[in-house]
Amino acid sequence: MTQEVKIPNDRIGVIIGKHGNTRKHLEKLLGVTLEIDSRDGLVSIETEEDALAEIRSMEIIKAIGRGFSPGRAQRLLEDDEMILDLIDISDDADTPQKMSRVRGRIIGRDGKAREQIENMTGTYISVYGKTIGIIGLPDQVNDAHTAVLMLIRGSDHSNVFNFLDRKKKEAKMNVISYYY
Repeated sequence: MTQEVKIPNDRIGVIIGKHGNTRKHLEKLLGVTLEIDSRDGLVSIETEEDALAEIRSMEIIKAIGRGFSPGRAQRLLEDDEMILDLIDISDDADTPQKMSRVRGRIIGRDGKAREQIENMTGTYISVYGKTIGIIGLPDQVNDAHTAVLMLIRGSDHSNVFNFLDRKKKEAKMNVISYYY
């Protein structure tokens, strides 16, 4: 079976890696063969009828294409429930100035806002081009997704972090009540 994923040309080198090492590592790890067309940005993923390997491979290639490092993208393999969520910000930021402002709000000064959202939700976030990528477990991704949307729509950072703090406390209470 063969699937294709189109990624930005400037991310092809990240998938290939120095001397092809990243590509070889991904092929071995995923049990697939990757054919990379650096001109079109097309990555063909060939598997031996393993649908799960095919889906996971597509998600990892897509994540790398959306700005995640190969190491962070491989986190999708840590748990069967791990997901990649992509938020397209082009509808909310329809000019280059708005796009830059939105990306800046999500990243924060010296990357602090993005880092704090990651720490509070247990996710990994990539801000690349017109998308925000989030990797994590479904509940964590949902909270991070909501936080990112709040920032895109202009909420103060303090309100976003208060929201995440409440969600973290709710999750902790749910775990405690589950055991008692």
